[in-house]
Amino acid sequence: MGQIRIIRALAALLVAGSLAACNGASDLGDPATPLGDFNLGHNIVVAPKVQKVPLCRELETDAMTTILQEAVAERFDRYEGTRLYHFGISIEGYCLAPPGIPVVAAPKSAMIIRITVWDDAKNMKLTPKAHQITVLESLDQGPLVGSGYTKTAEEQFKNLSQNAVKQIENFLVEKNKEEGWFNGTSSAVAAETSELEDPVSSSTEPPSAPDPEEDSE
Repeated sequence: MGQIRIIRALAALLVAGSLAACNGASDLGDPATPLGDFNLGHNIVVAPKVQKVPLCRELETDAMTTILQEAVAERFDRYEGTRLYHFGISIEGYCLAPPGIPVVAAPKSAMIIRITVWDDAKNMKLTPKAHQITVLESLDQGPLVGSGYTKTAEEQFKNLSQNAVKQIENFLVEKNKEEGWFNGTSSAVAAETSELEDPVSSSTEPPSAPDPEEDSE
């Protein structure tokens, strides 16, 4: 996706304001949603060409990738299956709301990411094209005066990250139901791949994050 398209997509989202969510971390104290034999291996987050919407708050790239990586670990480290899967995530664009006019025009924060999922045992991508996710900040982040008045940039991005990671989980649960991505056992997968002459485990070479120029689902 081009840089101009990212900015336009975020701008349209902020105007519509239709994807505001419940707090993505609200269920972390509950048992994890069943996800077959899933166990998270590599947790890679990059932002090589991230775009910021004009007039929005800015956050250092290293801070963004660290916060999102921590949000991924916070949710997916709860899974204790025997089969390894790897994430490559690219932050495409974001807006961290500055202080706005209370009630009338309280700005919202938003983010676009793309994710590639890799099956370690099969040494293959489960997502031929990176899956794109777009989120707004939670409704509890300051709906009347805007989160720009009540939250730091880091706090705003953490909320966006937790919401995005919840959407990743929803996507994986859906794909597991539809295509059985994480069903079966490690021994069954080993038998399935035993005919390969030289099977390569991606645990020795982490998958790359999505190419920012690559089309997404």
